[in-house]
Amino acid sequence: MTVLAAGLALLGSLFFAVGAALQQFEAASTARVTFRHLARRPRWLLGGLAIGAGTVLHIVALRYGPLTVVQPMGVASLLFALPCAAMLQRRRPRPGELAAAAVIAIGLIGLVLVVPGHSGDPHLSGAEAVTLLAGAATVALLLWGAARGASPAVRAGLLAMGAGVLYGATATLTRVLVEGDWEPWLLPAAPMPALIALALLQRAYAVGHFGVAFAALQVADPLTAVAFGALLLGEPLPTGTASMLTALLASALTAAGTVALARTSPMSANAHDAITR
Repeated sequence: MTVLAAGLALLGSLFFAVGAALQQFEAASTARVTFRHLARRPRWLLGGLAIGAGTVLHIVALRYGPLTVVQPMGVASLLFALPCAAMLQRRRPRPGELAAAAVIAIGLIGLVLVVPGHSGDPHLSGAEAVTLLAGAATVALLLWGAARGASPAVRAGLLAMGAGVLYGATATLTRVLVEGDWEPWLLPAAPMPALIALALLQRAYAVGHFGVAFAALQVADPLTAVAFGALLLGEPLPTGTASMLTALLASALTAAGTVALARTSPMSANAHDAITR
């Protein structure tokens, strides 16, 4: 069962990476990054279907294997995404890109493995749910503001990080809806941060630094979910000297890999042309 779970999670990562690469390629190719314009592009819609398939495969994988096996496989999407994006841009991925992505993946796996597993049924009161939504929206808004006027690579990373924060909030709400006790108004409210995150992510993709944007998304999403889980759901954080040192080392690797990726990953040609026109 564990092997099946790992295989399903790895396949889900591939689908997610292909979908993200397709959507970034289309977002960087259009002058107006709006759902109305993107929805008219078949490849962008195909990317959305691929991401949906990857998400379903990841959920199914969790039914057959533990989180400690499935989550690290999900990190592999970063290693799949860069070659997919390079292929769409008709170029070969640079060795430095892949090396930086591997460092980020190792760091993310380290962070995933030191987080204790969930225990008990999660519960959010009305006030806590409002705190979660308001907190995620505030952080995303601050990141969006900081991205204005920043260099292209930094702008892509900050916008994608904002999307990751909103996706992390969505993941927390989804877990409560699926496994815990919740108030009726939470059901229609849950998709809102995900929709805003999708729009923010397309703007990050349109900047052109796909590797940086995708890495920032991969980092911000799970860390936000862990933070909200600890603050609002009472879930445990890593304890003990070994776990803390591992978390610090993993964080350092992730940060170093992201900086290296920003320096080595080229801007997509379509986005570069749009900026220089």
